[in-house]
Amino acid sequence: MSFDVTSIATKLEQGADGIWYGKDQQTVSYPDEGHDSCFAIEEKSFWFRHRNNCILSVIRNFPPDNDGPVFDIGGGNGFVSKFLSESGIQTVLLEPGPNGAKNARLRGLKTVVCATTDTAGFVPGSMEGIGLFDVIEHIEDDALFLQTISNLLTPGGRVYLTVPAYSFLWSEEDKRAGHYRRYSLRQICSVVRRSGLSVDYATYIFNFLPLPIFLFRTLPFRIGLNKDSSKVKKQAARDHCTKKGPVSVVLDKIGKWELRKVSQNKKVAFGGSCLVVATKTARSGSDCRDDDACYYNK
Repeated sequence: MSFDVTSIATKLEQGADGIWYGKDQQTVSYPDEGHDSCFAIEEKSFWFRHRNNCILSVIRNFPPDNDGPVFDIGGGNGFVSKFLSESGIQTVLLEPGPNGAKNARLRGLKTVVCATTDTAGFVPGSMEGIGLFDVIEHIEDDALFLQTISNLLTPGGRVYLTVPAYSFLWSEEDKRAGHYRRYSLRQICSVVRRSGLSVDYATYIFNFLPLPIFLFRTLPFRIGLNKDSSKVKKQAARDHCTKKGPVSVVLDKIGKWELRKVSQNKKVAFGGSCLVVATKTARSGSDCRDDDACYYNK
């Protein structure tokens, strides 16, 4: 079932392709051709599938206010939105890149908005749930952006987010993707709290990735290799497409172990990404002092 976005957005017009477009354009720090690159590998990627499973798990553990829809802001080709929708969670995709929005529509998503939160004209306090999956690292002023996101939430509304972990893992891949930074769990929790949100749960995921990222991306970048963008793209595609064999078996077992931890609201001590759930409440910003206190270990 589609969601009537015009009930909470004032600057949208529906195109002949069924996509809702903002009346104005706004530049974002993400190459639009990146959507097509991701579209080619998402279905085969262990990384994208595992992230989807972790996201679904935390949304089920910490559902949106009044079980409302999740607005997947900056949701690219709709890989997350489609998965959540098929899992019974009403989802609205908000993607400013035309290529990403069109790819999402091709995937069969019913409600696709090609705009930013500003150009769509969303009414403050109108969203029960917001997803920001590998989005915040593309925003220069992350604190200001999250304050804007907080303003869009209803009291009791939730935000679900992922970001790449650890600044020491910075590489050419980050530059090519339009990243401004990578985060520790403590850092992203701090930014979230300053935006007026209360952290419900936070953990690292992809605990097996830091070492391979450092060896095969960060080190070559630091010594001046892997500057050829075409080679970086090919390497990214190879990294995501794991063939069946011993490696895929090991990854599957590690993924299942990590997913069990996440589904039980337990913390993974380190990983290639951070996963955070936060709520807009009257006490927001007062309950999470460090990354060890950023989750409930139930």
